[in-house]
Amino acid sequence: MGTQTTGVRDTSHVSRVRASVGDRVVGRERELDLVLAAVAAGRDILLEGPPGTSKSTILRAIAEEWGIPFVLVEGNADLTPAKLLGGHDPARVLREGYRDENFVDGPLVRAMREGGFLYIEEFNRAPDDTLNTLLTAMAERQVAIPRRGTITAESTFRIIGSMNPYDNVGTTRLSTSVHDRFNRLVVGYQDAEAERRILALRTGMGPGGASDLSAALASALISDSVALTRATREREDTRQGSSVRGAIDLTLVAAQLLALHGIDTPGEGRVTAEDNARRRYADTLLDAAMVALSGRIHVDEAAGTTPERVLQEIWEDHFILQPAAAEPG
Repeated sequence: MGTQTTGVRDTSHVSRVRASVGDRVVGRERELDLVLAAVAAGRDILLEGPPGTSKSTILRAIAEEWGIPFVLVEGNADLTPAKLLGGHDPARVLREGYRDENFVDGPLVRAMREGGFLYIEEFNRAPDDTLNTLLTAMAERQVAIPRRGTITAESTFRIIGSMNPYDNVGTTRLSTSVHDRFNRLVVGYQDAEAERRILALRTGMGPGGASDLSAALASALISDSVALTRATREREDTRQGSSVRGAIDLTLVAAQLLALHGIDTPGEGRVTAEDNARRRYADTLLDAAMVALSGRIHVDEAAGTTPERVLQEIWEDHFILQPAAAEPG
């Protein structure tokens, strides 16, 4: 199996990193602990979950705290072993011949030489021969390159993959040998409160933020954006709903529309013909949702619906039906 230099980190170092990184991620305490424990123990890990669930945020923060590179690669059919490893610059080879100086590192070699995290998004879209190249690097912590020699990884080098379990178009089933070399963590969506905190932080609409909206309007906008976005994940006619990134965009687009239309109050309760302020606010969120969320919703082909129709129904449930159901009588 070869000898691995794992770069295991001591407990005090891991605790310091945990305390620092914990301030940058919201609602991910358990996942942060598990990822940090795995990489600090010298293990490679596969993260499985939908987009927008803070996977890369956690990894970038850990890499930054360790002071190592974060090398991002998009997994797809074009990710060949040659692209992953790198190669000699053809123009320089014609002038100088094959020399170490004219070898251009690919992402795998760069991560190994510099002791960084090689993060491969859409891991299960990469070709089998590319994955086999990764397996060699994982097992031996070395790769042999023709006319370049053997590259040995620094102790902090890790391979980390991510997969979206809801997307099966253009993906391949990973072999047992791949799974056997990875630790694995399933990462789901944060809860509603955590997503509201993320929006407050990322949009500047939280306490002390730079938003021009009133506190009441900002609070309502964040709450409604999270509710509408989360509802896209809970319907039977959607194969995949929007991540919190959609909620962030919804909030920012809606804020611009509210300012453009001079709307400074969210109104109260359900939408009625008599409450013009509430209607204008709700209509603005529907328009913003069509822009921010429709492209992020993947409907079930057998359902015979469209993202726009799904959003219309979600909007009606949230602003008309559900508030009415909560009223006396």
